[in-house]
Amino acid sequence: MTARIDEDFELELRSLPGVLNVAIEHDEGSHGRVTLLVVGPQPEKTTQAAAQVASLYYPDISIAIEQVAESSPVVMGETRIMLVRAVYDVAVGACEVELSHRGRVGVGRSVSGPLIGGAEATLLALRDLGYEVPFLLAGATTVPAQRAWPVLVTVRSTADGQERFGVALAGEDVVAAARAALDALNRYPMAFRRT
Repeated sequence: MTARIDEDFELELRSLPGVLNVAIEHDEGSHGRVTLLVVGPQPEKTTQAAAQVASLYYPDISIAIEQVAESSPVVMGETRIMLVRAVYDVAVGACEVELSHRGRVGVGRSVSGPLIGGAEATLLALRDLGYEVPFLLAGATTVPAQRAWPVLVTVRSTADGQERFGVALAGEDVVAAARAALDALNRYPMAFRRT
C-alpha cells in the first residue's frame, strides 16, 4: 500500500516540466532513491527542481534522472505504464495518446477535445495494450489554483460505481489529461491487468 506522503511526493514530482514518470524506492528511514524519467533538453533543471521538492518530503533521498528521446517508447521498472506521447491535432480536433509497458505499445485516439479526449484516448491506449480496465471516464476538467490550472480526471468503476480521481499539471491540456487519467488508475491493483 502506498503511503499518503509518497502519493503527494509523486504527484509533485510528476508535475515538474518534462517528467514522464516517477519511481520511488525506500530503504531505511527517509533514505532511498527516486528516479525520474524525463524528456527535454535541460534535465539538470528538472534535477534541481526535484531536489527542492524532495527536501520537503525526504531530505536524504537521492535523485536519479533517466532522459529519453521524445518520440521513443520507454519502459522503466516492470510494473509502470509509461506515457510516451500525448498530442492534440487542432486541424482535425483529435487526440492521440501512446503508452508503453514491458516493451509493448498501445495507442488510443479520441475526438472529444484536449481534456476529455486526452483522458479517453488514455483509457483506449490501455485497452490497446491488452489491459482490462473496469472504469469509464466520468469527467475531465481544469481546476483553478493559485499558480496554474491542473487537470482533474474522474473515472467510475463499472463494477460498483465508485469513483477515483487523478490530478496532473503539464504545459498542454492533453498531456495533463493523460497523466491525470493514469494517476487516477495508478494505485489500482495490478491483478486487473493481463500479463
